[in-house]
Amino acid sequence: MPPKKKASSKSGGGKDEDHLTRIAIVNASKCKPKKCNQECKKSCPVVKLGKLCIEVTPKSKVAFISEPLCIGCGICVKKCPFEAINIINLPKDLERNTTHRFGPNAFKLHRLPTPRPGQVLGLVGTNGIGKSTALKILSGKCKPNLGRYEHPPDWEEILVHFRGSELQNYFTQILEDKMKATIKPQYVDAIPRSANVKGAVGDILKQRDDRSAAEERDVLGWAVREAELGHLLQRDVKVLSGGELQRFAIAVCAVQLSDVYMFDEPSSYLDVKQRLTAAHMIREIVESSKDADRRYVLVVEHDLAVLDYLSDFVCVLYGSPGAYGVVTMPFSVRQGINAFLAGFIPTENLRFREDSLTFKVSERAEADRGDDVMKSYSYPAMTRTQTRGSDKFILHVEKGEFTDSEIIVLLGENGTGKTTFVRMLAGLQKSDEQEKLEAEGYDYEASLAGVPDLNVSYKPQKIAPKFNGSTRELIHKRIREAYVHPQFQSDVMKPLNVEALFDNEVQKLSGGELQRLAITLALGKPADVYLIDEPSAYLDSEQRINCAKVIKRFIMHSKKTAFVVEHDFIMATYLADRVVVYHGEPGVEATATSPQSLLTGMNQFLKSLEVTFRRDPVNFRPRINKKGSQKDQEQKKNGNYFFYDVGEDDDEDDDNFDDI
Repeated sequence: MPPKKKASSKSGGGKDEDHLTRIAIVNASKCKPKKCNQECKKSCPVVKLGKLCIEVTPKSKVAFISEPLCIGCGICVKKCPFEAINIINLPKDLERNTTHRFGPNAFKLHRLPTPRPGQVLGLVGTNGIGKSTALKILSGKCKPNLGRYEHPPDWEEILVHFRGSELQNYFTQILEDKMKATIKPQYVDAIPRSANVKGAVGDILKQRDDRSAAEERDVLGWAVREAELGHLLQRDVKVLSGGELQRFAIAVCAVQLSDVYMFDEPSSYLDVKQRLTAAHMIREIVESSKDADRRYVLVVEHDLAVLDYLSDFVCVLYGSPGAYGVVTMPFSVRQGINAFLAGFIPTENLRFREDSLTFKVSERAEADRGDDVMKSYSYPAMTRTQTRGSDKFILHVEKGEFTDSEIIVLLGENGTGKTTFVRMLAGLQKSDEQEKLEAEGYDYEASLAGVPDLNVSYKPQKIAPKFNGSTRELIHKRIREAYVHPQFQSDVMKPLNVEALFDNEVQKLSGGELQRLAITLALGKPADVYLIDEPSAYLDSEQRINCAKVIKRFIMHSKKTAFVVEHDFIMATYLADRVVVYHGEPGVEATATSPQSLLTGMNQFLKSLEVTFRRDPVNFRPRINKKGSQKDQEQKKNGNYFFYDVGEDDDEDDDNFDDI
């Protein structure tokens, strides 16, 4: 959402300070001049006066809007049948801080994060706001054009632009090849297709490892142990799973000798334990050797608990996704994340989101249920044995009970059988007991007392779209009744912004767009139990919070039950009424406990990870205590790994970074 600033009322032909604060964005994927009647051009009042404010013909690939001539009336925005146009009024002082623009009517980035040697800088913001663009510029892979995409400036002028700031010295070293940057890419699933990454995992790590010799210690061995790659060293990169690719990419980045380390979304595909391990590996880069105080580390992360844990300070990015992004000055970790959640930048006195985001303790408001009697269901103790080649995995499920208007979150490491259990509840996989009884000719459902005969809606972990058509057509086909219901639209579709995807082809949707669509389809299907596997995957921080609120509100209003697999700890604690904890050896044998209270389950799970949490007193979000800190030691001593109540936040780590 654009900042709340008053737009100037002067015409586009007026003074520079007026038209320079307005940008026009044309979405190239939505703009289809061959399929419309050029309504934008025909309705524009400036065009009617004889000026070429909007140029578009049936042969044009995309419409062009002249920003100096645009008066910001917004008529073209309303008239465009494909909703491809966006006119935004910017704060005037941003124009002189333009860092990069990709082209006419395209995305624009204002300012850059300011990395500091020996510290970890975290970047937080929604998708499409310019985080990856900022990393490319700081790594030297993209030359900033200061907004002049037609006549880009030379490096001498760029250095003058950043004169007086820490970025001047930074870019000077990049330009003189005195600084090497290593970046962990955002999309690790594209690594096997890269021409530069071929062969076995162990061979590639050995080729890239130059820290071991430089620091005279076994950095390679440390990276293999921490990233849990020991059993994968002989395996080809092409056959690695998403989580294995992520750990491999982090290790490859960590073993290289560089001056700048950049990690773009290092927690994707990883479970809670692996996310904390990745955070420790990133922290090690600025804490381990004698040269660590000269290294720059930047991290883009959507898991706010992990970002909080590994960062020394934070830059917030706000703006309008796909249109423009603005980078704030560095904040302390707590202040930066809280400013992002509040939607208000105190140093700029600017609000970029109408609603603040809070994480109050589980909202199982009994008053909302009235005098309704809750229905109770149960599932039996089960076992599932899976064999793949020479590998064998056994999942033991303890008997459990659940009620309506309840969300049960499944917590555990990857490979402990969370998805297997969900698929068993969905009827997509059979337990060993079921297969045995069916082989003997018995009716499994009738033989097990207490197994509920319930309708199930399942959102799988991996989403592979096969539908040929638009999002609108798919929704009409799958969940027409829910789609036309006003409450479903207000509770689910609007918060997830699904309407913005209506005209897009399902096959061309991004990962985050597919995730929002899949959640909508799952909740739109009439069911008694909703099984949702990793709803936060591919979503940014803000979308994760909105998604959690959507699921929570829907389950409570419809008085249904949900089983949710989730690795984002903030999202898991917000959703959970009760939790199922998985323990055992991943990939070999594991046990799923019966559903237990949030406090008991979280304490049991966090104790196995040797991690303690507290809650922020402002927005109630869970925060990981720094390992070995006074609060961490105190909570471990008292057995309070998960601090349920909100107390006074006395984080000594933040006291050193008040408004950097």
